[in-house]
Amino acid sequence: MRTIDIVQVGLGPLGRKIVQFARERPAFRVVAAVDPDPAIAGKTLGQVCGIDGLDVPVRPSLHEALKGARPAAAILTTVSDLGRITPQIEELLARRLPVVSTCEELVYPWVTQPGLAARIDREARRRKVAVLGTGVNPGFLMDALPAFLTAVAQEVQAVRVTRLQNASFRRVPFQKKIGAGLTLEQFEAKKREGSLRHVGLTESMHLIAARMGWRLERTEDVLTPVVAKSRIVTEALTIEPGQAAGVQQIGRGFAEGVERITLTFRASIGEPQSEDTVEIAGRPPIVSTIRGGVNGDVATCAITLNAVPRVLEASPGLKTMLDIPLVSYCA
Repeated sequence: MRTIDIVQVGLGPLGRKIVQFARERPAFRVVAAVDPDPAIAGKTLGQVCGIDGLDVPVRPSLHEALKGARPAAAILTTVSDLGRITPQIEELLARRLPVVSTCEELVYPWVTQPGLAARIDREARRRKVAVLGTGVNPGFLMDALPAFLTAVAQEVQAVRVTRLQNASFRRVPFQKKIGAGLTLEQFEAKKREGSLRHVGLTESMHLIAARMGWRLERTEDVLTPVVAKSRIVTEALTIEPGQAAGVQQIGRGFAEGVERITLTFRASIGEPQSEDTVEIAGRPPIVSTIRGGVNGDVATCAITLNAVPRVLEASPGLKTMLDIPLVSYCA
């Protein structure tokens, strides 16, 4: 397999880990990097990511980063919000660069934000390249994987997915994102302002429904705190009894008055058991469980890289994980 040259846009925790992962594999080479943060712009990727000999400079703009570099694709790890990321995608498309992004709302925006989805799709088709939103969740465990598992079903009545995570092993920004360490009053305030939630659960429901041929007349997204029963101390946080140790979020999708899709996501510091379970109610009934669960940080970075070759093969337009050739590990 030929080496694929990549421009990495966004050097937060995920972007840095993707650079590290790419460095370990002959299939990929990061030849340009973009991040406007003045604390890192102007440094080398080696300095930012802790990799000896990686002398690619980090530039504050795409225009500067691409001087003298000709990447075959872009990896975009900046924000979760589709409205904010759309101009960034369009800037990459203007360079005719295929895009793989970890933006959760990009995984399946056709129902939740059809105007922006059509705008990105139209520009990608015009530039004759593909755009994909992916990740471990959304992008795989709670949407693409259950859809793939229905391949052996003669009949599907409902899809249920449960993802339980001990967030003690996740990066600190993720722990804060799920509300760990907040009082219940603080948790409710952040819940009301929309800053405390797992982004992408609704998009996952719509992706599954679209593939199953179900028209969802309504969806629910119910978020509650996981409350600490005893004191929890980590390197970054101290959580007192009665404070939030994490979050539980349940998404439900209804078609013809029947609950067809149930997605349960629970992540907390000290969650007693990590596992990912997919249940297909149908003929035959299917239950698939990954004991110990899938490490979200590792998996998100890995699937983002592994999707790049498939996006290069895909037809132009805004794609989902079910539209492109099957993603698998590539060395």
